[in-house]
Amino acid sequence: MPKKILSGIVVSDKPNKTITVLVERKYQHPILKKIIKIKKKYNAHDENNKFKNGDKVFIVESKPFSKNKKFQVMEDLK
Repeated sequence: MPKKILSGIVVSDKPNKTITVLVERKYQHPILKKIIKIKKKYNAHDENNKFKNGDKVFIVESKPFSKNKKFQVMEDLK
């Protein structure tokens, strides 16, 4: 099964080696046919504390680093 790759914006970089990424996705409601925006925050592992607030990044699913951290930063989105 392929790993999930998500893109989002860094909203927090306070914890050491961790960033919080806000991922927004859009989908159409099956009955109402209305476009709905969903926002979700993911904790991602950032080994070198390289990324700061406002950066656009790709995160990829990986082995669990902790209870809530199951993603790793793949690269910077420019």
